[in-house]
Amino acid sequence: MRMFLRALGRAMMTLGITGLLSACSSTLPREYIDQAEPGLTLTTLAADPARYWEKVVILGGVIIEEKEVGDQVFLRLKNRPLDRDYKPQRPLSLEGPEAGYYWVMISRSDLPEQYRDWARVTVVGEVAGNRPSAADPSGVLEPVLAALFLRGWGDAVLNTGVSTVRVDRNRTISVPKGARGEFSQQ
Repeated sequence: MRMFLRALGRAMMTLGITGLLSACSSTLPREYIDQAEPGLTLTTLAADPARYWEKVVILGGVIIEEKEVGDQVFLRLKNRPLDRDYKPQRPLSLEGPEAGYYWVMISRSDLPEQYRDWARVTVVGEVAGNRPSAADPSGVLEPVLAALFLRGWGDAVLNTGVSTVRVDRNRTISVPKGARGEFSQQ
């Protein structure tokens, strides 16, 4: 009987450790990883945005600006390439091809209070359009994503926690009519 209990204990411990390791191995729910365009980068998206219209993409970044229009919040992010675990990393060069910007639109009610504390963000979103860059008068367009899922990463010095946001897919996220000039759908 003792041998049986020891074997059962080892089996339970093995299952527990395996479950814990698999839960920690991915930073995003599998459903989004399966839906997303594999290997897509901001450079690829910005070069041919019409090709990815309404497709799910995964990008990383740091929030540098926000605009509130009605009940929508538009977050402007400076791109940060993702590692294999979908965690945003600082690029080798801050001026390279992946150093661009993009916007994420999300309902105010879906955005947690602590989002301003996020040092980095992993974004899962549907490509919803483009908008001209306010910082570049040459007409460069920045992609706009309708948020499906956000994972915020805390600053290692201030906050080691992470938080996630799932957006209700039944709720329509769209560009408000009065903002179409600035956040155009074309």
